[in-house]
Amino acid sequence: MSTEKTYLVLDKSSLQATLSRNMESYPGGIVMVLDKPLHWTSADAVRKIKFRFQRYFNLKNIKVGHAGTLDPLATGVLLICIGKATRSAESLQAERKEYIADICFGATTPSYDLEKEIDQTYPHEHVTRELIESLLNDMKGEIDQIPPVFSAKLIDGKRAYELARAGKETEMKASRVTIYDLQIISYQNPNLKIAISCSKGTYIRSFARDIGVAAQSGAHLAGLIRSASGGFRVENALSMAEFEEIFKI
Repeated sequence: MSTEKTYLVLDKSSLQATLSRNMESYPGGIVMVLDKPLHWTSADAVRKIKFRFQRYFNLKNIKVGHAGTLDPLATGVLLICIGKATRSAESLQAERKEYIADICFGATTPSYDLEKEIDQTYPHEHVTRELIESLLNDMKGEIDQIPPVFSAKLIDGKRAYELARAGKETEMKASRVTIYDLQIISYQNPNLKIAISCSKGTYIRSFARDIGVAAQSGAHLAGLIRSASGGFRVENALSMAEFEEIFKI
């Protein structure tokens, strides 16, 4: 078990710890480092964790939130803030993120990932590692990025994905984000695995789309792991099974 600022941090180092059943023992609240399961929304994770904490601490209600949405088709670090640690959610969310992305050239989807089926195919035989490397320098630094239509961006009080699923045309405005670093892990045409270090608000799905356009092909996100959020890394994150083992009810 470790501490950060005034809150308790729950991660793999907590597995052998004995935790109090009195929430008042944690006056600064708790930050749980979760390895979010595939297909779960961030809201799913918050709801399930909140239920268990209510039972464990014998409370009718308890504040629980997350520090940065992670898409259902992504896994990796999702910070869950409990109790007074919810006050730190905004500052935690503002920290740098790291991702491992699987990008497939030669096809696009409306959601920029595999939530939707392929809608168009493109030539990709010309997309070499050398070409990709030549493109990456122009994709680093501060950039204007257009979020996916199927995203949690708020538009006139509604989530963009709600409007998209209702068949309503939506104009997505560009957001200023920062790509700090890009490192190719492997490439075997058409599949690219790449490590991305970026600011909050960066959509890796949009990055996948943009690199496809830059390569004069098309591309979509085929898999995503958030490997780090600030100083919290996926290697130390708790699975749901490990969380449930700590907080037996």
